Amino acid sequence: MLQQSPFFQLYLSRLREFFRQPARIFWVYGFPTLLAVVLGYAFQSRPPALVAVDVVAGPGVDALRNAVEAHNTKAAGSTGGPAASAPIILDVRPEAEALNRLRTGKTPLVVQPGEGSNVSYRYDPTRPESAAAREAVNDLVQRAAGRSDPVATQDVLVTEPGSRYIDFLIPGLIGLNAMGGGLWGVGFFLVNLRIGKLLKCYVATPMPRRDFLGAILAARLTFLTPDLAVLLALGLFAFQMPIRGGLWLVVLIDVVGALAFAGLGLLIACRAATTETVSGLMNLIMMPMWLLSGVFFSSDRFPAAVQPLIQALPLTQLVGGLRLVILEGAGLGHEGVLRALAILAAWAVGTFWLALKWFKWT
Repeated sequence: MLQQSPFFQLYLSRLREFFRQPARIFWVYGFPTLLAVVLGYAFQSRPPALVAVDVVAGPGVDALRNAVEAHNTKAAGSTGGPAASAPIILDVRPEAEALNRLRTGKTPLVVQPGEGSNVSYRYDPTRPESAAAREAVNDLVQRAAGRSDPVATQDVLVTEPGSRYIDFLIPGLIGLNAMGGGLWGVGFFLVNLRIGKLLKCYVATPMPRRDFLGAILAARLTFLTPDLAVLLALGLFAFQMPIRGGLWLVVLIDVVGALAFAGLGLLIACRAATTETVSGLMNLIMMPMWLLSGVFFSSDRFPAAVQPLIQALPLTQLVGGLRLVILEGAGLGHEGVLRALAILAAWAVGTFWLALKWFKWT
């Protein structure tokens, strides 16, 4: 009975078409995995970075060098601590050369020891590494001059998985794949069928139209399963990313998000008649979410005035919901998870309703 079902045959046809094209397999499964590996190793936890600064040749350089050597000796015996404990490297240069390197961004800080105890710092305050270098050098200069801290402090170092960049990134990549698969895998596929006059051929058959669209969505959800499994396994086994919440809830959020993006893809394709049109519309929709939805960095960095718009985007809710469950262990009753599911479901229902109402088969 199942073999005679139009839905089942259309579903199998979509699977065969996908897996017979190696390029599609790479972009759906291989590229996100490669991106996660590269960014994971690029931003993995490391010892404190060296602070390399330029020093203007002149009086006071020897005293500064002695203070730096004492600092570096102490830092070498430390197992961790604040940025001020990072080793410091001095590069003594003529004033003109040092200032030119500062202007061109080749050094974060220019230190100019003066007569007596005077020291001047030249740096760009808008560069975080420049401000950090200034604080590190000034701290050792003040300590070398006899300053002592009136309050004793203690550093408690936290390196627990879940606080690293790769832990932040993996849920973002899962959401990004759901968006790309829903838009390109549904929208672009339907437009190609329309261009090739294949939609007209399908309509001429006794196939129920709901089976045709349902098979495309079912295939899209099937492709989503290995993608989710690969990225979660990569994070878990390669980077020791914690999964603190229920795995079933991760799957639920991803599926609802995938349906929302599939609905968007269907809506885009309902009238588009050329690949140029559908490509432009997809890029118009995807680019703001790439930038605003917190895939690679937190969306909280944007001004408060645009936050309502950002929070209404489906990718923002998908990525945010995944992070709540994976990194914070949130359950289904969590306000953020419920809000994410509600907004994603609204996108899915609304876009499907509009797309089915406006869909053009010929």
